[in-house]
Amino acid sequence: MNTSALMPLLAFVAVVALIPLALWLMRRSGLAGGGQGGLLRQVASLALSPSQRVVVVELAQGAGGAPARWLVLGLSGEGITALDKLDAPIQLPADLAQPQARSVNQLIERWRKNLPGSQDGQ
Repeated sequence: MNTSALMPLLAFVAVVALIPLALWLMRRSGLAGGGQGGLLRQVASLALSPSQRVVVVELAQGAGGAPARWLVLGLSGEGITALDKLDAPIQLPADLAQPQARSVNQLIERWRKNLPGSQDGQ
């Protein structure tokens, strides 16, 4: 078997091997499984250590018009502990809705300032 016939096979194996990695990355970033309209939705998460996290989960509004509730949960290797129950705010604060927005906007502004021909970059 020559190398020209082996290259497409190796490329196919590499693509198949990358699929689980891509799915894992999507799940870790929150892009996968984020279907709308479910009963539960993760609002925020904070890792305290590799095995401990604090997570805020929103319980969807009930059929009787009951307001949505937030559950603050402590997650560890031993189990899940309910830390607090809160009334969900009517509108999610911008820092929680898009936590990366501020840093992305700062990067864009810095990039624009350093563009050739810009007033600040010269």
